[in-house]
Amino acid sequence: QVQLTESGGGLVQAGGSLRLSCAASGRTFSSYAMAWFRQAPGKEREFVAGITWSGRATDSATSVKGRFTIDRDNAKNTVYLQMDSLEPEDTAVYYCAAEMSAAIPRGVHEYTYWGQGTQVTVSS
Repeated sequence: QVQLTESGGGLVQAGGSLRLSCAASGRTFSSYAMAWFRQAPGKEREFVAGITWSGRATDSATSVKGRFTIDRDNAKNTVYLQMDSLEPEDTAVYYCAAEMSAAIPRGVHEYTYWGQGTQVTVSS
């Protein structure tokens, strides 16, 4: 069982940066692939970025590639999403997800554990 708690969301102007954190409970955090998803009003939840249990491999959506970076600290049971050059289109609720997988799944239904979400609002 894994419990996830996101933090770091807020209001930022376009071009600004935010760093999201996701703290996980449980002693097997290092066994889980971790990912960030987001959901804008009226839209489906979408994959943003993911990282393998070891942190050696990452994956990110085309829309955020080069602007967002995912990393993790297994000693702190925490995964991060550094978001730079933010755009109004990045406005959404951001969710952290975990799955015991060797790969980085991209599908919403491929993840078992979810956080409650944190709001990110980018003003133009």
